[in-house]
Amino acid sequence: MANLPLEIINLRKSYGPGMVEAVKGISFDVQPGEIFGLLGPNGAGKTTIISTLTTLEKPTSGQVKIFGVEVVKDPMFTKRQIGVVHQEVINSGFFSVEEILNFQSGYYGLRRNRERIHFLLHKLALFEHKEKKVKQLSGGMKRRLMIAKALVHNPKLLLLDEPTAGVDIGLREDLWKFVLELRAEGMSILLTTHYLEEAQELCGRVGIINYGSLVALGNTQQIIRQYTQKKVCLTLTQPFDVKSGYSFKNKDLDYEFLIPQNLPLGEFLDEVGIPLQLVRDVSIDEGDLAEAFLKLVNKAELQEVPS
Repeated sequence: MANLPLEIINLRKSYGPGMVEAVKGISFDVQPGEIFGLLGPNGAGKTTIISTLTTLEKPTSGQVKIFGVEVVKDPMFTKRQIGVVHQEVINSGFFSVEEILNFQSGYYGLRRNRERIHFLLHKLALFEHKEKKVKQLSGGMKRRLMIAKALVHNPKLLLLDEPTAGVDIGLREDLWKFVLELRAEGMSILLTTHYLEEAQELCGRVGIINYGSLVALGNTQQIIRQYTQKKVCLTLTQPFDVKSGYSFKNKDLDYEFLIPQNLPLGEFLDEVGIPLQLVRDVSIDEGDLAEAFLKLVNKAELQEVPS
C-alpha cells in the first residue's frame, strides 16, 4: 500500500507552564488526489495542527507523517513534499513577482526553474505582471502570487490555510477552479476555511474540530445528512388543519416543516395527511454543511462547560 500524503495519529500538543492542551489526540489522514477540509471555529486548534505538520511546532505526543515519513524525523523531506499558502498576504514589496519566485525556487535548490515559474504565472494570470514589484500588486494578485510560491517546487501535498479570506467573489471562483485542476492532476490538498459553502462544494471529506478535539470526521454529504434536517415548504390552495409530529410553522397558506433527511416526500405527505390536490407549490431545502457545523460545534461547547 502506498504511503498516504498526510497521516496524523493521536496528535497532542500542549503549551505553557500550565500545559494547556491545544490539540487533544486527533487522528485523520488525507488520501491521494483528495481535497480534505479541516474545519473549526477560531481557537479550535487548526493553526496548531498546520504548524505541526509544517515543522514549525513539535508534537507533545503522537505522529505526523508526510508520505510515510515522520515530520520530526526528516523535516527537510517534509518541506520538499508540501506547499503552504498561509492566511497572511506576503509583503516583499521591493522585489518583482518573477524575482520572488526565483528566490523561492532557490530555497529548494532549483536553479533552472524558469519553465515551471512561467507555467504558474500563466495559470494564475500573473504573467503580464511578472516585472511588477510586489507592492504594486492588488490584494487579489498577491494571493495568486502566494499560491505560485507554494507550487513553485512542484509539491505533492498543498496546504491551503484560509486562502480566500478577504478576496472578491470573482477571484475566489478563479482560485477554486485552479485548485480543482490541481486535484485532477493528482495533487492532494488540505484546506482550512471559514467559508463553509466552499468546503461543501470542494471537499469529499471533512474533519470538524473544536476545543482541540475532533467532533466529526467523514464524507461531507454523509455528515450533512446525519446532522441536519430537511426543510419542506408547502404552499396550499386553502387552509388545512395539519396534525403532524414534525416541527412546523405556517403563515397564511405557507407551511414549513422540518423532517428527517431520509424521509421521502411522498411518505411525508401521507403522514401529515395533506391531499395532493391542495398542494399548489413545494420547495425542499436539503440542509448544508454550515447547519451541520453549527450543530456539532454547539454540542462540543456544551460538553466543555463545567457542570
